[in-house]
Amino acid sequence: MTTEPRSEAERIAQIDPEERVKWLAKVKPEDQWQLEYDWNLWARDDQRPPEGDWRTWFVMAGRGFGKTRMAAEWVRAQAEADGSLRIALVAATMHEARSVMIEGESGLLAIAPDEKRPIWEPSLKRLIWPTGAIATVFAASEPEGLRGPEHHLAWADEVAKWHDGVAAWDNLAMTMRLGETPRIVATTTPRSVLLVRRLLVEGGVEITRGAMEANRSNLPTSFRAAMHEVYGHARLGRQELLGEFLEDAEDALWTRDLIERCRIKGAPEMRRIVIGVDPPASTGGDACGIVVVGKGSDGKAYVLADHSVKGRSPEGWASAVSAAALTWGADRVVAEANNGGDMVVSTLQAADVTMPVKKVSASRGKVARAEPVAMLYEAGKAFHIGGFPELEDELCGLISGGGYEGPGRSPDRADALVWAMSELMLGKRGAEPRIRQL
Repeated sequence: MTTEPRSEAERIAQIDPEERVKWLAKVKPEDQWQLEYDWNLWARDDQRPPEGDWRTWFVMAGRGFGKTRMAAEWVRAQAEADGSLRIALVAATMHEARSVMIEGESGLLAIAPDEKRPIWEPSLKRLIWPTGAIATVFAASEPEGLRGPEHHLAWADEVAKWHDGVAAWDNLAMTMRLGETPRIVATTTPRSVLLVRRLLVEGGVEITRGAMEANRSNLPTSFRAAMHEVYGHARLGRQELLGEFLEDAEDALWTRDLIERCRIKGAPEMRRIVIGVDPPASTGGDACGIVVVGKGSDGKAYVLADHSVKGRSPEGWASAVSAAALTWGADRVVAEANNGGDMVVSTLQAADVTMPVKKVSASRGKVARAEPVAMLYEAGKAFHIGGFPELEDELCGLISGGGYEGPGRSPDRADALVWAMSELMLGKRGAEPRIRQL
């Protein structure tokens, strides 16, 4: 096993008990209770900010490495030292910003003692430190919200998950115009998306890499053992646990470059909209893939939304399909019925008796069904309106000739897309009853 950098707390825990008592005796009794908030005590060397003149500190590491804590502690230190700072906190969605960056176990409210803890004002989407420093929360899913404000510092969390990553990042970068040395810390588990690839080669970027195992003293042994057993030798484990940046899998049907070439911001009028559904085999198991695809007035296909859900009962995922059909005014729902047969159709119709459902059965494997759909992308006949990170990860895990090397046990989202695309573009020409303007 390789040796990772250790924290001062780990070193103290390993010394002779008598020496440990002597060390603790040097700390004033009134200060001992604050040791849990002393980041200099707990931080590993690989969790400390890089030295030198950098604009962006890019932390690209495996899950459990401690990315959230190190970024939150960096923001905390700056805000406690300078009350004039204006800080941006950007996550993929507003919900993730609040649940991870603000209120999470390693979030900004949890890491400071009471007298230094910022006040969280949810209605105004901002934190105010006792020093006067202010952090405002933004969602990368709404990049236009970053137009206008100005900042000294920013924390951008899980940038590989951002729906429209490059647009959100560019808008954030243009707000970094206060002070002499505006800086951004960006944290993420690696994915081969355009923004991550750009940051890896951009000037002024200092990169910290690391694996889950570097933080083993703070992770349950049972969790680490389970992760290594299930994912230790898999491609997904190299990315999610070791923090490796992996390029496209060999012979993948979809590549990141192909998807980027097929990504656009707007669509023409829609003549038909279909929702593809890949139901889970059991409750609490795989996700239920729910993907919305439209056929434009130009005869091309457009991925409009991914409404997939996980851990729902049959009634739960059927309700999600019904809601998506209502939102998009879908002409048809195409659902795979290999698992459950007519029960899948009856479950969907019970959720919405007016929803037109077409049952399809898989006579070929997932990869074989996906191959002609991938050719639509190659031919410039299929596009994504914006970004769909989970769906695109699954598409890039489908391997020509068979096999799947993407996240999860099964490409549920990708399979739902394939059913919808096949219905719109590869089947018999159906009626195209009306035009919708998006």
